[in-house]
Amino acid sequence: MNRICHHEHHPDCIERVPIFSSLNREEMLEIAHITHAAIYEKGEMVYMAGDPGGKLYVLHEGMVKISRFSVSGKEQVIRIVGPGEFIGELSLFSSMPLTDNAEALEHTTMCVIDGARLKELMAKYTSIAFKVLEELSRRLEKAENLIEAISLGTVEQRLAQALLSLSRGGNEIVLGMRKGDLASHLGMSQETLSRKLSAFQEQGLIELKGRRRIVLVNRDKLESMVSG
Repeated sequence: MNRICHHEHHPDCIERVPIFSSLNREEMLEIAHITHAAIYEKGEMVYMAGDPGGKLYVLHEGMVKISRFSVSGKEQVIRIVGPGEFIGELSLFSSMPLTDNAEALEHTTMCVIDGARLKELMAKYTSIAFKVLEELSRRLEKAENLIEAISLGTVEQRLAQALLSLSRGGNEIVLGMRKGDLASHLGMSQETLSRKLSAFQEQGLIELKGRRRIVLVNRDKLESMVSG
């Protein structure tokens, strides 16, 4: 079970979230008043599909996997969420139960914000509402790009795009997720992912260092693969 730590004020992770970045200190404290902290260990579920919503979960430390399961039980990883990001936002605008599963991939601390009271503050500070819509628009664009890549792109193009995205402009990746989760997110089997990573290494595109580290050796070539 997760350990929930109630605090009257918990502004630390509130300050790290882009949707609250335009608020001043006093306004942030208003958000903190409706927030409590929760701690999850690796493998614990933050929530599951079918659970009631009505909360916004803001990651302070750690990493969380968002996924869904098909009728046959196959898992599809939707996204991996890190510090400063938030989840559960769709339940703020709907009375329907949650449709995703959220699992902590490592020791994770979160700020959990009361949804009903947050909506009151969104009406008071419209900048928050616009920031939420902005973030949802970005996520929709990413989802559409992923659907397009899975539908039209080759396995190599999908992997190249993922490596470039995970590198965040640098040349080294430390995977915060299991390779099986990355494979699921990209719409391929773990065996296919392993084969393609090995092939990329043989082609001089990347260098695999242990189980988690990947160095991008030829970024230009990876980018040309993505562009077709």
